[in-house]
Amino acid sequence: MKQCYYNETVGFFYNHSRKELSAEWRTKDVLVVALGLTVSIIVLLTNLLVISAIVINKRFHYPIYYLLGNLAAADLFAGVAYMFLMFHTGPRTAQLSLKTWFVRQSLLDTSLTASVVNLLAIAVERHQTVFTMQLHSSMSNQRVMVLIGCIWVMALLLGLIPSYGWHCLCDLENCSRMAPLYSRSYLTFWAISNLFIFFIMLLVYAHIFVYVKRKITRMSKHTNFHPRYRETMINLIKTVTIILSAFVICWTPGQVVLLLDGLGCQSCNVLAVEKYFLLLAEINSLINAIVYSFRDNEMRSTFRRILCCLCYRRPKYVPGLAKSSNAERRIFSHNGHSVMDSTL
Repeated sequence: MKQCYYNETVGFFYNHSRKELSAEWRTKDVLVVALGLTVSIIVLLTNLLVISAIVINKRFHYPIYYLLGNLAAADLFAGVAYMFLMFHTGPRTAQLSLKTWFVRQSLLDTSLTASVVNLLAIAVERHQTVFTMQLHSSMSNQRVMVLIGCIWVMALLLGLIPSYGWHCLCDLENCSRMAPLYSRSYLTFWAISNLFIFFIMLLVYAHIFVYVKRKITRMSKHTNFHPRYRETMINLIKTVTIILSAFVICWTPGQVVLLLDGLGCQSCNVLAVEKYFLLLAEINSLINAIVYSFRDNEMRSTFRRILCCLCYRRPKYVPGLAKSSNAERRIFSHNGHSVMDSTL
């Protein structure tokens, strides 16, 4: 019968996994906390701005923007979770109870999982709209809310599983080095799951990239090819490139390190880079707000209204304005379908 160590301290598991617990603040610890808090504050502010813009601007009350709002909420949660980590790291780690340690890790796992799964949902939604030449998907608001609910249920399940059994408190030989109370098999499962989601996202965006490139080449041969269509498609390619580059740079290193630790690689010095790779993954929560929101003209305009505290209402109908707005934001393909001039 296996012996369990529910009454031991956090330090007991760290010593067993040979993960150093500092007794006093070192320069490295101060640097990590300072950078982490700075990134967390910026993540909180930018994503609060995104959520506020989507709530107050009725033009954003469509499926894609609901998903963007949910992504901002997940990234906002990630900022809170990372800030909680920064206040419970370094020399404070040894003072944590087992319950508090699991709460600290569960917050991170839940928020990061919600962000990743939401990115996948946005990729699928963009794939649908690009290939059907629509401004917004045909998904109803009810289905979007169900999808958002499923995203959070999945994130909560993956984040809470270790606290409710998938740990190594009764199996010390299977303890992780990076997360000494977690089972290595859980880290392997979590890393492989995220890498699988990454792979699906790469396929989705690669399909979009190839389709858009072929569409530009084919339609450029027509004499009635609208120049704004080409501009829109090029902007879309740029956005996809930024998304993939930022995602791969921010997420892949951390997931690979987690997988190596989960597989029990003894020659891999995972502890030397874990905190920096986690910070890199957190930075993606900031990049998400920039890529998905700040590249949208209407979103930027709403940001300016919020930041400048402008209390005015746009007229419901102004003939000149409506005509100008339609001319600026809508173009038509050769088959007559309307297309949005947007980088999303």
